Amino acid sequence: MRARQILGILPWGAVTCRGLPLFAPPKLFALFVALLVGGCGTLPLRPDLPVSAARAPTSDSPLARIAAASIPSPELSGVRLMPLGVFSLDARLELAQRARNTLDVQYYEIKNDLTGRLLLRHLRDAAMRGVRVRLLVDDLFTAGNDSLFAGLAAFPNVEVRLFNPFCCGRNGIVTKFASSLFDFGRLNHRMHNKLFIADDAMVVTGGRNVADEYFMRSMGANYIDMDAFVVGAIVPQLSTIFDTYWNSPYVYPVLSIVDTGADRAWLRERFDRMVDDGDQMMSLVLPPSDVLGYGAISEDLDAGRLGLIWAPAVAFADPPAKVTARTDEQALSMSVATGVMDRLIAASDEVMISTPYLIPGAMGVAVFADLVKRNVKVTIVTNSLGATDEPLVHIGYSRYRGALLAAGVDLYELSPTRVQRNRRLGFLGSSTGRLHAKIAVIDRARVFIGSMNLDPRSATKNTELGMIFDSPELAKEIQQVIRISKLQSAYRVRLGADQQSLEWLTTDDDKEVVLTSEPYSTFFLRLKNRLLAPFIPENQL
Repeated sequence: MRARQILGILPWGAVTCRGLPLFAPPKLFALFVALLVGGCGTLPLRPDLPVSAARAPTSDSPLARIAAASIPSPELSGVRLMPLGVFSLDARLELAQRARNTLDVQYYEIKNDLTGRLLLRHLRDAAMRGVRVRLLVDDLFTAGNDSLFAGLAAFPNVEVRLFNPFCCGRNGIVTKFASSLFDFGRLNHRMHNKLFIADDAMVVTGGRNVADEYFMRSMGANYIDMDAFVVGAIVPQLSTIFDTYWNSPYVYPVLSIVDTGADRAWLRERFDRMVDDGDQMMSLVLPPSDVLGYGAISEDLDAGRLGLIWAPAVAFADPPAKVTARTDEQALSMSVATGVMDRLIAASDEVMISTPYLIPGAMGVAVFADLVKRNVKVTIVTNSLGATDEPLVHIGYSRYRGALLAAGVDLYELSPTRVQRNRRLGFLGSSTGRLHAKIAVIDRARVFIGSMNLDPRSATKNTELGMIFDSPELAKEIQQVIRISKLQSAYRVRLGADQQSLEWLTTDDDKEVVLTSEPYSTFFLRLKNRLLAPFIPENQL
């Protein structure tokens, strides 16, 4: 059974805060009013843009020299996992500070919070040193933040572009869609890629967007996620992916979308006030090491040589034209999800997966069941109802949970509070945890790291980016991270004695605890999901 067959029959197209809003009654009213008042707008004529490409590493770049001195063989790629948010953020800031020629940055979301403003300040400072900065942001979550991106674009050496932009109604997501209602098919596709490339020599990529909660800086809920620092043969592949998006017809300069009515000097002054005032520049407090024993990347950069795992690797991404797909089958023909699924299907020994959103569908369940029948051990770690930031998406997952367990899948759900006990993850105060890492290990030798969830939207609606490394050493580290999550931070889910009900198992103080209802979820949340389940079509999850 091939991946496209499996993915193609799934009713994919989640309409949630990961992509589009599920309109609650008050939002429906706001939508109705916006339609009456604003009607449906159209995008302005896209300006002619010169083709822009990555610049090859040069000897005047310390980052390029360090990367070249560290590579043992030109066909290999070096990688260091970054499971700890503060180290991952620090790596981006270090690269921005040390870059001499180029910074190419691509994200699904850059929030106007302490972390977002901190990163954008570093991009501005690099541009002021003469570094060419190209920033590409998906336009979904830019609502209300046009002044931030327009301000950065007003600086010399900086270009800011929006992927698949909305024409108007830009103060909120609801008003954005209301103003472009008849363009829904296009706007239902978003760019989910994450890339940070410095001097075309060093890259940070993985699952994290740019916001406080992705780097353990939120006092509310924080995400358990995974990034990778990479150099070597894979970097030109990632640069080509960035260039493909940057030069695609689906991106617009931010200042062609945002009518500021102000001169560039005023835009720069306003941007400076936004990013220079406040607490965002407080220094990051770095622990001695992360859960894998790695310290800050600055230590290696200062020493002039990188201590990395070296292995063959390949980078891949959906083409930007995926936003034009009119059918799920057409989107699947462009999707990286099919290639990843093909590799999972071909496993011969063991599959370990971490994914925050899991909607396998009946055929996906059949794939995992077939693996188990072939004596392939399948372990999946995902969010519990109490941990997920998408309770309605949990409805889709819960429809298949019992079938996954009956098929023999070893299933774990992250606890929003047990994860706090692992203090090396860097949780603040009483903040809770949510899983956001998209990683997989196949046969203890092949590793996937990227932006793709094991869900419908990743396959047919969002564009995604990922990397595959052939490295038993790296696989061992990923397995260690997943084991930490499942043993110290999650519940093991099993079928009850009647083979119908579910039980959640934990071990606290060497004592097994068995729960019979969704842990750390309120009665009203469970009731709400139960009542909504019959009315929520799976293609809306």
